[in-house]
Amino acid sequence: MTVEKTEVLVVGGGQAGIAASEHLGRAGVPHLVLERHRIAERWRSERWDSLVANGPAWHDRFPGLMFDGLHPDAFPGKERVADYFVAYAEKIGAPLRTGVEVLSVRRNEGRAGFTVETSQGRIEALNVIAATGPFQRPVLPAIIPAMPGLTQIHSTAYRNPGALPEGAVLVVGAGSSGAQIADELLASGRRTFLSVGPHGRPPRRYRGRDFVWWLGVLGKWDIPAPQPGTEHVTIAVSGAGGGETVDFRRFAARGMVLLGRTEGWRDGRLSCAGDLAANIAGGDADYLSVLDEADAYIARNGLDFPQEPEARRIGPDPDCLTRPIRALDLAAEGITTVIWATGFALDYGWLKVDAFDDRGKPRHQRGVSSEAGIYFLGLPWQSRRGSSFIWGVWHDARHVAEHIVTRRVYGAYQGHAERRPGES
Repeated sequence: MTVEKTEVLVVGGGQAGIAASEHLGRAGVPHLVLERHRIAERWRSERWDSLVANGPAWHDRFPGLMFDGLHPDAFPGKERVADYFVAYAEKIGAPLRTGVEVLSVRRNEGRAGFTVETSQGRIEALNVIAATGPFQRPVLPAIIPAMPGLTQIHSTAYRNPGALPEGAVLVVGAGSSGAQIADELLASGRRTFLSVGPHGRPPRRYRGRDFVWWLGVLGKWDIPAPQPGTEHVTIAVSGAGGGETVDFRRFAARGMVLLGRTEGWRDGRLSCAGDLAANIAGGDADYLSVLDEADAYIARNGLDFPQEPEARRIGPDPDCLTRPIRALDLAAEGITTVIWATGFALDYGWLKVDAFDDRGKPRHQRGVSSEAGIYFLGLPWQSRRGSSFIWGVWHDARHVAEHIVTRRVYGAYQGHAERRPGES
């Protein structure tokens, strides 16, 4: 049986895989990109209908291509984002195959490289880049037992309010996904409950600039590692409706019921932590700290940016904040759907190599793993705060490609037979 061979196999045809292909192609490194579904499939089929990018079009893109026909400050919808990656793959001539699932990757014994079993046969590669990103396996906590009349889904399965059963909805998780879904449900007329944990809450815009610009000029995208204890703090930011600052107090003023973190299930009720006020205060502090740093930057650089004193106005505490609900009777409140916006776990079960710690997390330095020839792309904080964003993964892919090229040069060296200095 003929076995296909390539120098680099890239697993995943989303933003990470396409970025890797561009840099490998520029360096003249033979490679192949495999995607088990369509290009950028998760943008199309694992997100809700109204989703838009969390950053404006001028920012959330690769350097080599703009969003055609879209205002730079607009927020592209999910289909536009997926189409963008299709166009980019065509632009760079990425050697990409769709509909091919990678089943396993194992190191060869007694010879270089890896054997890769796929749904369409075997491939041998000297290097493998796991470019499957951070959104691999939805986390759906086993807190509320299955019961008649209650639908429980992860945010990846949510599409729109009309697709849910009639009744009130509880959204668990107040990062970008949870906040946006809860806002949409509330606007549709649904009675909506939102469980809010610790979070960051940046301003969408301030003094004429989007928050992505502020994070750039303030050097925050390049922070190399999160502060201790903040590795998993979610960020509540949204490009929906043209981009507005997420404000949980404003949600409550419109009728949303806020809860603390979801803790457990007891006697037919959902128990909630008494941390709602602290979580909201923490988000407010994060928000105001960005305004403070932005003001200092403007003053330091003598910039003539418009004043925006109203941005510092924090609304009054809603009743659900001053008198928090500690136990929620779902049936009594008419809740028929629970949406778990609780993030994702990594899933590298197909990667049968020694590149993981005892918790199953990749061991790597800027994507270069502890297993020679294995690389990772698209991980949160892979090299900096911006690593899991579209533009950030592009820069990480360049580093990974350069590492492969360097190893390639050393591997190609055959030595010289001429006499060395001092030899007779």
